[in-house]
Amino acid sequence: MKFFENEDTKIFALGGLGEVGKNMYCIMHGNEIVITDAGMSIPANDLMGVDYVIPDFTFLKNNESKIKGLFITHGHEDHIGGIPFLLQTVNIPVIYAPNQAVGLIRRKLEDRNIQYKNLIVYDERTKVKFKNIEVEFFRTTHSIPDSHGICITTPNGVIVTTGDFKFDFTPIGPMANLHKMAAIGKRGVTLLMSDSTNALNEGISISESRVDNALSEIFLREKGRIIIATFASNIYRLKHIVDTCKRNGRKIAIFGRSMQNNIEISIQGGYIKNKEIFITPEEANHLPPDKVCLLCTGSQGEPLAALSRIAEGNHRQIKLLEDDVVIFSSSAIPGNAASIGKIINKLYLRGVSVYTNTSLNDIHTSGHANEEELKLMLRLIKPKYFMPFHGEYRMLKRHADIGILCGIPKSNTFVLGNGEVLSMRKGVVKKSGLVPAEDVYVDGNRIGDLGAAVIKDRKTMANDGIIVVIANINTMKASLLGKVNVITRGFVLINENEELLKEIEVVAKEAILSKLHKPVSYADIKSELISAIVTYSYEKTGRKPIVLPVIMDIKNS
Repeated sequence: MKFFENEDTKIFALGGLGEVGKNMYCIMHGNEIVITDAGMSIPANDLMGVDYVIPDFTFLKNNESKIKGLFITHGHEDHIGGIPFLLQTVNIPVIYAPNQAVGLIRRKLEDRNIQYKNLIVYDERTKVKFKNIEVEFFRTTHSIPDSHGICITTPNGVIVTTGDFKFDFTPIGPMANLHKMAAIGKRGVTLLMSDSTNALNEGISISESRVDNALSEIFLREKGRIIIATFASNIYRLKHIVDTCKRNGRKIAIFGRSMQNNIEISIQGGYIKNKEIFITPEEANHLPPDKVCLLCTGSQGEPLAALSRIAEGNHRQIKLLEDDVVIFSSSAIPGNAASIGKIINKLYLRGVSVYTNTSLNDIHTSGHANEEELKLMLRLIKPKYFMPFHGEYRMLKRHADIGILCGIPKSNTFVLGNGEVLSMRKGVVKKSGLVPAEDVYVDGNRIGDLGAAVIKDRKTMANDGIIVVIANINTMKASLLGKVNVITRGFVLINENEELLKEIEVVAKEAILSKLHKPVSYADIKSELISAIVTYSYEKTGRKPIVLPVIMDIKNS
């Protein structure tokens, strides 16, 4: 293929463009491919029964021998969640990841019984060299420790990918390495790929230290039991909560598997100290309320998460007390505001106090850069070309406009979709071609075998229900034996629609008889049954249920 024959360096995304999540980006030169990140995303509500959405690995599978390594910017699910599925599909010779991410990846692989030994920890002093490509790293600030940007040098120019970042001059963890960013920019950068998640937000994001102070004030003021819901992956927030509880003489009980895993890995990595502060839920129930903090999942109103079950009153270990204080140390992910609102209302109905992030309570800040911070990254890196990534299209477009404000010509900015390819030759970048980059659905242990037809059927069953038609026929005599039985689920209330169901039985009988002639064709009978019942059901109810014909051949002895 000509795609592989020229001397160009190819850059493309398998996920992360036009969406928040599922980040996966590829750089290819000649017979070498390096991959940055392999994330997943949580499916939208209309993807019935889908557990995860991951990138399409078809291109990588077809070019497996060219892959040199996978490089991880940090340990959030939208950057590492696809790794188990990638390793089950494609041979990845080595994975480089920062320390915290390595711990999270190992736990993820253990949970799925995947054996993988070539997982290497890097820091910002690490350099990885292949024949044509060299990879180095620079420290950034994000809501999880060990976040890095990546600088990739190729024969045709230098590519910088920021990963997720913000600029926080009073962070809880280490400062971003602005000096190394500036040094890379001074050397000359051909293409910058930069995080667009908060491109629509003006100004500068709130420092994590302000959140630290706000939470500390609540702990000093409130004397009841404190329940905190936050993102399990926000390690610096968890670290601050642990430190604040230590200062205020409170013990911590953890609820939620993801929270437990992140705490354990953070303790092992040395990011969270004071292991003795953690207690079991049973121990928490026997301590005075002012000596307890409950740290739980459910900040997004997830129905099965710990906080939702506590608010419903059906958590088997924790019951709400009158003086409890619930803190939502998080912001609503787009689409989750209604679910969060329901949980907050239920908490208020149970008489507890609730703190959410408002202009009066800075109890959460994003780990992503606002507009002015994006400008700072552009000024430090000083790229010739600019490709916004990690964001919905409105975010990518706004980020491209910010790049133009910072002196990048409009013709040198690229707002792309997944699979669209950039070609870089001798410092010049242009669009060129496509690679496969469709969404792939994961349902349990099944990867990629859920097509659009399956999802459509699931939506139909959820909205319009199902009708099963059972009939016995004799193919020798081309005759119908006995009564046609109709069973429904999710279509109509049976007790209130007996007449309708009898009418459907008649329609089904007539449909079978109309096609019951020698030679008997099962396909014709089933097709006629489906068409007749769907048409009749729609006329009577406005619904188009799934119709499943069960036709059995009963031969006389």
